[in-house]
Amino acid sequence: MSGPLAEPAGIVEVAALSGFSPATVSRALRGLPGVSASTRVAVEQAAAQLGYFPSPSAAALTTGKTNAIGVIAPKVSRWFFSAVIEGAQEILTEYGYDLLLYPLGAGGGRRSGGLDTRALNKRVDGLLALNVPLAAPSLPSMQDLRVPVVTVGTAVEGMSGVLVDNVEVGRRATQHLLDLGHRRIAFFGDDLEQLHGFTAAADRHRGYDLALRAECIEPDPALVQRTGFSLDGGEAAFHRMFAPPVGCEPPTAVFAVSDEVAMGVLYAARGHGFSVPRDLSVIGVDGHDFAYLFDLTTISQPVRDQGRIAARLLLEQVNSAGPQPPSLVSVGSSLIRRGTTAPRSPQQGPERGKTDTTQQHHLRADPALKREHLAFVAPMQEPPVDEQIEG
Repeated sequence: MSGPLAEPAGIVEVAALSGFSPATVSRALRGLPGVSASTRVAVEQAAAQLGYFPSPSAAALTTGKTNAIGVIAPKVSRWFFSAVIEGAQEILTEYGYDLLLYPLGAGGGRRSGGLDTRALNKRVDGLLALNVPLAAPSLPSMQDLRVPVVTVGTAVEGMSGVLVDNVEVGRRATQHLLDLGHRRIAFFGDDLEQLHGFTAAADRHRGYDLALRAECIEPDPALVQRTGFSLDGGEAAFHRMFAPPVGCEPPTAVFAVSDEVAMGVLYAARGHGFSVPRDLSVIGVDGHDFAYLFDLTTISQPVRDQGRIAARLLLEQVNSAGPQPPSLVSVGSSLIRRGTTAPRSPQQGPERGKTDTTQQHHLRADPALKREHLAFVAPMQEPPVDEQIEG
């Protein structure tokens, strides 16, 4: 049976062990001038021996710096957000900063109505805001904090930011399908929650429209599905589009707003008896880590690099002597051709994609079977040599 936990050492204990006054110990551990090198080493050795760490909140009161960066994101479970955060954390850790995560949106609990600045006040030196909707109540709250803010994925007036040109992404994905001879091209990606401040889906939809009209093809609203950015959204959209009876001429290709939506489309297509790309071409967006497992053609963007660039921009502002003018960094994208897109086949017609309804029923009823089925759709394999075309 273990005994009572020992009280953690404080500055008085460090002073007693090192032989210096508490005031000298405090100055030495905070890196303040007026302390000799030998004294600083002796104090640090005593603190290490006792396992003493200065309180960050106490240090913030005297220095005005917390050495912490806040990161706000709508849904941290999404691959895009977790990859951006991973890239940012790499840089923040290198420069000795902690990362404090503040989720927003449906997964953000009490913060679902917006960012409560009281939770951040005097706790962070700066903010990284990932895809914050332009209509969100969080925007004025962030400005009220009076700390530097850098956005990722959204351009906000008066703030520095890092983003990809989503209109060009949408245009390029659609143009790839047009170049393969497809004319009935569906767009799976309208914003599921109708949060008008999120711009990525709307901008990619606009690029889709522009590419079609450039080929004298008027976009057909019947070929647009609301999916959000999830795998489940892509699966459900496919069922709505292709479940019999099909009310209009079905598409021969799908442009999915994200790779996760495209993965849902591929899963559902197999359940409906479609062969991809013989019966249906599919292209996604992002360059997801698992895209190669599905042999998925995608418009790839440097997601982790966006986090790294944003973190560097923010630290420059945090450590500058005065306010810096905002800067906007636009990153490129590239087409990665894999096996889910191909020229339109003359065989694409009413006979394709006969659905095994019994199989569909069992897959929907049993999530474990669904996962097994999905794994069969995308067997583990070595990453193939992809054909990448730079933007």
